[in-house]
Amino acid sequence: MSDMVTSSMQIVFKGIGIFFVLYLVGYASFLFLSVMAGASSLYSARRRSLLKNELQNEYYIPVSIIVPAYNEEVTIEQSVRSLLALDYRLYEIIVVDDGSSDRTEEIMKTVFRMRRVKRPLQRRVPCQIAEAVYEAADSKVPLTFIRKKNGGKADALNMGINASRYPYFLCIDADSVLQHDSLEKIVRPILERKNVIAVGGAVRPGNGAELKEGRLVRYRMPDKLLACMQALEYDRSFLASRILFDKFNGNIIISGAFGLFQKSMVVACGGYDRTTMSEDMELAIKLHVFCREHDVPYTIAYATDAICWTQVPEKWKDLRKQRRRWHIGLFQSMITHRRILGNPKYGLVSYISYLYFLIYELLSPYIEIFGVATMGVAAALDFLNVPFMLLFMGIYIVYSAILSLTAFFTRVHTVDLSLTVSDVFKAIGLCALEVSCLRFALAWTRAAALIGYKRRKDDWGKISRRKIEFK
Repeated sequence: MSDMVTSSMQIVFKGIGIFFVLYLVGYASFLFLSVMAGASSLYSARRRSLLKNELQNEYYIPVSIIVPAYNEEVTIEQSVRSLLALDYRLYEIIVVDDGSSDRTEEIMKTVFRMRRVKRPLQRRVPCQIAEAVYEAADSKVPLTFIRKKNGGKADALNMGINASRYPYFLCIDADSVLQHDSLEKIVRPILERKNVIAVGGAVRPGNGAELKEGRLVRYRMPDKLLACMQALEYDRSFLASRILFDKFNGNIIISGAFGLFQKSMVVACGGYDRTTMSEDMELAIKLHVFCREHDVPYTIAYATDAICWTQVPEKWKDLRKQRRRWHIGLFQSMITHRRILGNPKYGLVSYISYLYFLIYELLSPYIEIFGVATMGVAAALDFLNVPFMLLFMGIYIVYSAILSLTAFFTRVHTVDLSLTVSDVFKAIGLCALEVSCLRFALAWTRAAALIGYKRRKDDWGKISRRKIEFK
């Protein structure tokens, strides 16, 4: 009996081992394809830029820039100044104060010389009522400030949509800044391609960036190790999967930090969902669903060279809060739109995009933790081939680290960033640590995100900010 049990357990552990080998090989293969596709696209774009073989004209698509702000007294002034420095003609800026309890309103009114106006707002999408509307007296472009009760980021964005004048709107976080040409570059896909209803931009950690009049004058790796590892993580994510998904119109997420949308289509979809913690992903998926269900030709594009610099958490407790919120939002979006899975109507969005986010984003922390627990049990029962396991994990970590560095240095080279020798060694030294230690630590954070979900699903958590280096 004991031999039968032992034999059965060996078969079980062998099956689990095969599953994890296939799981890791699948992820590594996807990462390789996506990084190579991303690198190829960036170098092609770079070559066109050097040869001046790009669309250059005097046509400008009117854009409303919406900035939702909640207790952003540290960053709001520099963020708005960066928007006023954009090299673009037809745009407006709308800052929506979502019930801040700090000096956000005072800073906006004082620094930008705003006066209160009586301005009716048509409620095309649901949001709370505006308490006060202010307009700047002499800004470069129309600048509006709206104060409302706290209703969440999605509610603030809906308020901005209702207040906007132009047919396209751009959402940007209040802790982020744009380069001088970012708006011009993110609208370019609309001029170059048909039926574009949304465009995602590239988001990069700005903790080590210094901008002057919207131009990057200095870049260095962040001082904090946690922020450095996120710099590698962001470049891998934005260079890899989003460029690859763009090849078949498969992007199901547009970062809330930097995304452009066709207003009429968003209004037709009902605006941002105010019940989710990931309003950016939910809106992108909802646009896919709306267009597919109504047979509307559409394209959701990605602009690789439109760059937004955002602050990433430098403290572990802040990073945990952020990733917990992201994972809950991912769960909400995937559950809400589960009809996509295995549905031929959605084509590659179903069979590649949705499936990837389901397996390698939503379920991955639970799979990885189960794998570690299984290895522990197998080792205790002397079923584990330790040398092979260590070799396999070592190869995986080195492979993933090389691809992360490929993504990072490709981005650095193609956007003309200069790194010091110490920054280069810092990136090389931290890449393996990011792939192994940080990824696994975040897996525990994401796995625990759904504990007490119903009770804590609306708790965003406060994340500390620091002043943006914009002159």
